[in-house]
Amino acid sequence: MKLSRYTDYAVRVVIFLGAHGEGLCSIADISRQYAISHNNLMKVVQDLARLGYIDTLRGRNGGIRLARPPSEINIGTLIRHTEKGCAMVDCEHCVIAPACKLPGVLAKATDAFFDVLDNYTLADLLTDRSQIQQIVSLLDV
Repeated sequence: MKLSRYTDYAVRVVIFLGAHGEGLCSIADISRQYAISHNNLMKVVQDLARLGYIDTLRGRNGGIRLARPPSEINIGTLIRHTEKGCAMVDCEHCVIAPACKLPGVLAKATDAFFDVLDNYTLADLLTDRSQIQQIVSLLDV
């Protein structure tokens, strides 16, 4: 299963914020570090804030940070939120759809995919937080 670029960016944002602990980060920092369009990240950040994954603080000293501990951010749930309608194939208009077993097989495969992701939290992805911080600080140079 191939995830959308939107989901990729969402996961990158929460990993970046998780690696930075409780401190505030800016969208510009994340955009620069990952070489992602600022405008694309704005949309992702707004959605993550609406879904309760991150807090946004406006103003001169504002920024973004995780809204909850990394151990409470389930990767499967996050990806379900960002991959709206994650059917692997659209069989709706296929002439053999009534007799074809592929949709059921693909649904099982998708379920298995999410079953694995459901076993991980953001905290699991940040077990080497210091190395992530080190890489990011090298990119700042």
